[in-house]
Amino acid sequence: MQERLTKVTEWMNEKNIEVSFLNSTENVFYLSNFYTDPHERLMGILIFKQAQPVFVLPEMEAGQLKNTGWEYDIIGYSDHEDPWQLMQTTLEKKQLEKVEAVAIEKEVLTYKRSEEFLSFFPEAKVISIEEKLNDMRVVKDEAEITIIRRAANMADYGVQVGIDALEEGISEMEVLAKIEYELKRKGIREMSFSTMVLFGEKTGDPHGNPGDRTLKAGDMVLFDLGVVLDGYCSDITRTVAFKTVSDKQKDIYQTVLKAQQASLEKSKPGNRIGDLDNAARNIITDAGYGDYFPHRIGHGMGINVHEFPSISHLNDGILSKGMVYTIEPGIYIPGIGGVRIEDDVLVTADGYETLTKFPKELQIIE
Repeated sequence: MQERLTKVTEWMNEKNIEVSFLNSTENVFYLSNFYTDPHERLMGILIFKQAQPVFVLPEMEAGQLKNTGWEYDIIGYSDHEDPWQLMQTTLEKKQLEKVEAVAIEKEVLTYKRSEEFLSFFPEAKVISIEEKLNDMRVVKDEAEITIIRRAANMADYGVQVGIDALEEGISEMEVLAKIEYELKRKGIREMSFSTMVLFGEKTGDPHGNPGDRTLKAGDMVLFDLGVVLDGYCSDITRTVAFKTVSDKQKDIYQTVLKAQQASLEKSKPGNRIGDLDNAARNIITDAGYGDYFPHRIGHGMGINVHEFPSISHLNDGILSKGMVYTIEPGIYIPGIGGVRIEDDVLVTADGYETLTKFPKELQIIE
């Protein structure tokens, strides 16, 4: 964690930023290895250009922070104290020189909290720190990759549990419950997003909501799920057929599979990010389904299940070794049904590795 804090302070010195305040759960975790949801309470890290950082959090969680190895000062406050007053006292003790610039997470710090923090530095220029943290987080180190690989393995397991649960008359929610129950038995406390299990015509909604729809022969079944493991996420989608499959369903499935493979083959260092989307989109469009592929090909993944970069055709960024993202083309025909195939992808020195390993050939579940 010290190396990451050092990179931030080096950036602050380059930009002549005296103080930064990071408030998001994800960036706080990235810089401290402490992961918690403080709910409505204030939590964050003050980082200084020329002084040691200070952690602000509820006193009731200070012990957990220390157990992660945090060696610097802590502003721990009780519910009857004002953390902003305590923070002001700490800043006054630092005896900072004229503060010309401060950095905050402009995209996540609430308006009220930004007012509180910036009132300490009314003349300072305000700079966004998101871009710097995105640049740091986008390339995963070996420790992060190891965790994501394990999380991907748990996602594979979740899909298998879901497939094993399929039987005529079972509901989407019953299958979903079996998946999450078995994952919790494996030690998974949290899913990385709301688990999706959709049957039949409901697979034609990219972000459909599971309910009491029951399974019948001829349905396509879409699973979209992921887990949080040691602070990092996974995300997988698989679509299978139940009992029988029509020629149209086969055509849609094979088109999506071909599109995903084309996008994967573009996954190598030096390639333009937007070309991953174009490769898949061209195949789906040429097959006559272009109007039924409404979303980007994927998204970055790590501490957040959706994080930088966006894998869309508009992105002119360049792939580099250590990036992790999803590739998830889909075709969705409203009222009829659809198919999505999604994998977690790691960019390697000369290509890619799919971290999710569950088979992608069309499966007909008897």
